[in-house]
Order: sequence, then structure tokens, then C-alpha cells
Amino acid sequence: MKISICCVGKVTEKFFTDAIAEYSKRLSKYCTFEIIEVKDEKTKENASDTEINLVKEKEGKRILEKINPTSYVIALVINGKMYSSENFAKKIGELMNEGKSHITFVIGGSLGLCDEIIDKADMKLSFSQMTFPHQLMRVILSEQIYRAYRILNNEPYHK
Repeated sequence: MKISICCVGKVTEKFFTDAIAEYSKRLSKYCTFEIIEVKDEKTKENASDTEINLVKEKEGKRILEKINPTSYVIALVINGKMYSSENFAKKIGELMNEGKSHITFVIGGSLGLCDEIIDKADMKLSFSQMTFPHQLMRVILSEQIYRAYRILNNEPYHK
């Protein structure tokens, strides 16, 4: 199984990069794991709705160029489906059993994802009604993917 996280912008904080590197190392036991970053767009402080949509569309085009057309795409959005860690692991297991060999998780930039990506996604996933910094979301998602593999392999994990 190949797992990709396609996201907008670079991680700039060392503590985030260290955490992502640690989960990447741990995940290498279970799958091929990669993080694909696309350039983020600068946004004016008081951008209009039209300007915001334009930024999301530009970032969205960059994301779409990086997504493998055969990949099962999961968009992270606030109004997506919420799972417990156990049910998230079960969903990953179901996708593997269905023959999905590549899952791509998509994390938008500070303004979120454009409608085109949300509409094209095979699944919409939410971790909370709260908003998280997109850099932190990479760490949280990486940890949950790692936890899912531990659960699927009946290995102990911190509860």
C-alpha cells in the first residue's frame, strides 16, 4: 500500500518536521509513505471572497497535478465524516481489501480546499469541528495513519 499526503505549503517548524520524520520512519514498516508539498499562494489580509476563491483554485490546480489518477482520494475538510481511531483503521483495512493500492490524503492551505478537489474526492474526512494549522494537521494525520496500521496488525498502541 502506498499512502500519500498531498498538502499546501512547507512545514517550517523543526518540532513539526521532527514529528513527521518520526512517523514516516515508523510507517515504513507498513507501507510506502510520502508527503507531497505544493506551493502556497500569498493572500492579502482582507482578501475578498473572489480573491480567496482564486487562491484556493490556484493551490487546487497544483494539488490536482500531483495526485495519481488511480489513487483513492481523501480530502480533509471540517464537514467531512469523523471516525474513531479504530473505525479509521477499519476504513483503511476495507480500502486495502477492496484492492486500493494507493490512498492520497489532501490537506489544503490556510484557506482550505477548492470545491473542485472536495467534489472529486472519494471521501471527505474530518478530525474535528475545530480548525487546526495545516502544518500540525500533517503531524496528526501521520500519527493516525501509523495508529491505524498498529490496530490493523493487532499491535499495541497508546489509548
